[in-house]
Amino acid sequence: MADQHLTAQLLYKHLQGTLTGQEQKQLEQWLQASAENRLLLEELEHGETLASRLAEFHPDNKTALRNRILQQVGQATDMEPEARQPARIRPLYKWGWAAAAVLLLAAGAYLWVQPGKKAAKVAAVQHEILPGRDRAVLTLANGAAITLDSAGNQVIRQAGAAIQQQGGQLTYATQGGNFPAAYNVLSTPRGGQFRVTLPDGTRVWLNAASSLRYPTAFTGTERKVELTGEAYFEVAKNTRMPFRVSVGNRAAIEVLGTQFNVNAYEDESRINTTLLQGKVKVAAGGAQQAVLMPGQQAQITGRHAGIIIVSNADVDKALAWKNGLFNFEGATLEEVMKQLERWYDIEVIYEKGIPDIAFGGKMTRDIPLNGVLIALEKSKVHFRVEGRRLIVLP
Repeated sequence: MADQHLTAQLLYKHLQGTLTGQEQKQLEQWLQASAENRLLLEELEHGETLASRLAEFHPDNKTALRNRILQQVGQATDMEPEARQPARIRPLYKWGWAAAAVLLLAAGAYLWVQPGKKAAKVAAVQHEILPGRDRAVLTLANGAAITLDSAGNQVIRQAGAAIQQQGGQLTYATQGGNFPAAYNVLSTPRGGQFRVTLPDGTRVWLNAASSLRYPTAFTGTERKVELTGEAYFEVAKNTRMPFRVSVGNRAAIEVLGTQFNVNAYEDESRINTTLLQGKVKVAAGGAQQAVLMPGQQAQITGRHAGIIIVSNADVDKALAWKNGLFNFEGATLEEVMKQLERWYDIEVIYEKGIPDIAFGGKMTRDIPLNGVLIALEKSKVHFRVEGRRLIVLP
C-alpha cells in the first residue's frame, strides 16, 4: 500500500509540475514498468478527474484551484455533454490498482496544497466507502447461521452432507446413508458476493443482496433451487434430472445443462434471464413459456404481461458483475444507483427527483465508491455523501 500511495503522489505532483529531480526519476521508472502505466498517465493528462475532486475538497478558493490545475492538464472548464448522448464513463478497469490509488489520492490530495492538515487526510481515507467483497451467511437445515468471509477455511458438517469453505466459495459433498431431505440457504448482504458448488456439481455465483435455497442432496426427478436477487449458473448436465430455478411465484427456469444469468431483484421492474450456452425454458404466469437460445434474453415484467425475447442480447453487460465490472451501457441514473446501493451498501436519496440521464461505459467494481462518483460526475450529475447515504443533487 505504501508503494501505491507513493505512486499516486508522484502522479499528482507531475500534474502540478512540482516533481523534484529524484521524484522525476522514480516516475520514469514506474512508466517504463508497463504500457498500462503509460496509458494511465496519458489519460490523466487529458482529463479533469483530479481537478474536480481537488476543488471539492478545497473550500477556500475552489475556482482558482480548479482553474489552475485544469490549465496544467490542458482542459476547458465549460464542457457539457452533448444533447441526448449517453454520458460516457472512463474505462478505469484498464488501470487496476494504479487508477484506484490515484482516485484515493484525489480525495485527499488537497493535503499537498495545505500540508499542515495531515490529520484530515487520515480521516478522509478512513471514511472512504469501500467496495463489496466475498461474504455471506449460510443457514443450515437446523436454523444455525454461519457467517462466511473471504478469509474462512473450514469444513461444516450436517446430516447427509459435508461443506468445505475455501475463501469465498462453498463446495458440497454428499455423504452416504439414508437422511431426510434438508435445505440450506446461502445469503449475501448488500456489499457481498459468494460462490457455491452444489451437490450435483452445479456452480453458482451470487451477486450482492441475493439468496439461494437448495437441498443438501438432489433426489427424485428434478433438481430445484429457489433464487432471490441475482445469480449466474453453470449447471452440471443430467438429462434424467432437469435443473429448475424458481423465482418466487413470478418465474421459473428449466434447464438440462447450460450457463445462464438470472436478475430477479424485487426492486427491479422486470426479471431478466440471459443465456450463454445450452437451452433453457422460461415460464411466467403459468401458461406463458418461451425457449431461449444462446445470446438471447427473456424479460418478464409481470405475471400477466407476457415474456419478451431479446435476440442478440448484451451478454457482456448481463455478466459484468460476475466478471468484476460495472457495465453502464444504456443504463439510466436510477439503474446505476441501484447497482451502487447493493455493491457499496449505501442508501441513495434524490434531493429533487431522478435526473433523466443515460450512461455508457465500463469500470471496475473493486475501487472505492469515491472513484465511481468521480467518473459519474463527468455527466454533470453531482452528489453529496453523508455517512452511508448518497444524496443526488439537482
